[in-house]
Amino acid sequence: MNIKIDRQDKVPVYLQIVDQIKTQILRGTLPAGSTLPSERALAQLLDIHRNTVVKAYSELKSDDWIESRQGVGYIVSSAQCECPGESVPEKAESGDTEIRRSKRVNWVGEIKKEYLEMEKTFDDLFQRFTDESRYSLGSGIASYEVFNTEKVANDIAFLLTEGRKSQYFYSPYKGDRFLRQKLVSFLGTKGIKASAGEIQILSETNQALDFIATLLVRKGDVVLMEEPVSPDTYRAMELAGSKVYTIPVDQDGMRCDILERMVIQKKPRLIFVNSSFHDPTGNILPLERRRKIIEISNHYRIPVVEEDAASELVYEGEKLPPIKTLDTSGNVIYIYSFSLSFLPGLSLAFVVANKELIGSLSYLVSVRLMSTDWMTQKLLGLYLDNGTYYQALEVFCRNYKEKQQIVCEKLDGMKPLGVAYHRPRGGIYIWCKLPDGVDSKSFINRAYNMGVSLLPGYVFYPHKNGGRNHIRINYSYESKERLCAGMDIMRRALEEELLEREK
Repeated sequence: MNIKIDRQDKVPVYLQIVDQIKTQILRGTLPAGSTLPSERALAQLLDIHRNTVVKAYSELKSDDWIESRQGVGYIVSSAQCECPGESVPEKAESGDTEIRRSKRVNWVGEIKKEYLEMEKTFDDLFQRFTDESRYSLGSGIASYEVFNTEKVANDIAFLLTEGRKSQYFYSPYKGDRFLRQKLVSFLGTKGIKASAGEIQILSETNQALDFIATLLVRKGDVVLMEEPVSPDTYRAMELAGSKVYTIPVDQDGMRCDILERMVIQKKPRLIFVNSSFHDPTGNILPLERRRKIIEISNHYRIPVVEEDAASELVYEGEKLPPIKTLDTSGNVIYIYSFSLSFLPGLSLAFVVANKELIGSLSYLVSVRLMSTDWMTQKLLGLYLDNGTYYQALEVFCRNYKEKQQIVCEKLDGMKPLGVAYHRPRGGIYIWCKLPDGVDSKSFINRAYNMGVSLLPGYVFYPHKNGGRNHIRINYSYESKERLCAGMDIMRRALEEELLEREK
């Protein structure tokens, strides 16, 4: 297969690839069943980004010019190789017979560029965690061991049969009224004063970030956030058209001295902070830095988005109040997620903010969702009301603390290999530094092939300029037995990686 790219041509590169492959198929240069280069191989051959090849192959596949086969890759489809009575011009140009012949919409060309070219590495890696044949040490999912399956099934049956017709209707746009009332009490245990009208229930943190960005972020706006930071966070802001600038973290979280300088220089639209047991480092902001963030927010009149999913998961020392508890001006948008302390797979989050913002969030729900899953809302409301959730929270803390101990003991055994880490006093993540010279991407691929899924550190850097020698270890989901086995495999993978480097 011979493809030449004209970088001066106004035709997009991916369409140049599409045109030339179609022409070679029609001329018989690429007969049915011919194997095409992999996405990565063709990208390297043409010295272009892999996503460009992905777009070209997607276009060809959608029109049945090529197909993908497991274990083989992309091959030429027989459907387009039988074209009796059709001649092929010697010179194929963009927009000529080959393109016009297709009657199908060019969906790749129709989709907004930012969604096609978005970095999908994190999504690809996250899919690995659904592979039950491997030990999942990378996914931030609640333990499946805490809630009794039979009890949950009985409680769901009760909710379905308690006789009220309204149970089967959409919940209010703000979320289930009973649940919001119970969340007022839950927030009170954290020191946050809020009314039910200042709470918006959503399905997850990602949805909350997307909606907040829709309401507040305009194209070109600057958003400040920690680095490293969850990929979901910076991608939500980037898709909204913002320019993401990052603030480094140390063992005490976001560097507030750098934050204030960046606020003065960049005049941001939003400040984003993961205040308790930060993802991925596990760090927690001390009280003085929480106060400093509020001071900066008030002085420069900049909204703060505070994400919280782990503040209840404290194993050593005292709980720190959320930044929202220090907010007397209404500048903090507080997002709390039950992803680490409820049933895995039943995701639920809520936003606390002033009534104007909550009203606009509710309008977005009415337009985009109509309603959030009522069963999850009813179940959580029941558990907050009868105390089941608070009892489960204590079990989660004991469970996670024991698992953290297992991981730390295993990592201590790897210190002679060059591993380093800081033990958080809560949460579910450990940010682990690999031995010098070991690339996290290569290492996690080796570990995955040996039976363990992990996350490489570089996906937590928006500009991919860090984290190459770090991995994030999550210990919440797997049982203690599987966690032990997974960590042992991780050690063997690391030993193999080091041996390979010595060759």
